[in-house]
Amino acid sequence: MIDEESGRTKKTLHAVGEDLAPLSVAELETRITILRGEITRLEGAIAGKRKTAAAADALFRGGAKGESDASS
Repeated sequence: MIDEESGRTKKTLHAVGEDLAPLSVAELETRITILRGEITRLEGAIAGKRKTAAAADALFRGGAKGESDASS
């Protein structure tokens, strides 16, 4: 992964499928904490996208209903 600001390669904190044998318990716990935080961030992004999609759906469906009712 490349940091866009500095152009340097970022070190990945965890790679899926990586060998965990050389890591200490503390390192594994740190990774779990980081990954839980990332899961929370991803869930927030999903919720935001669903909210935006629902608002757009309501706007366009509501607008279409209003237009058809006005022409009747």
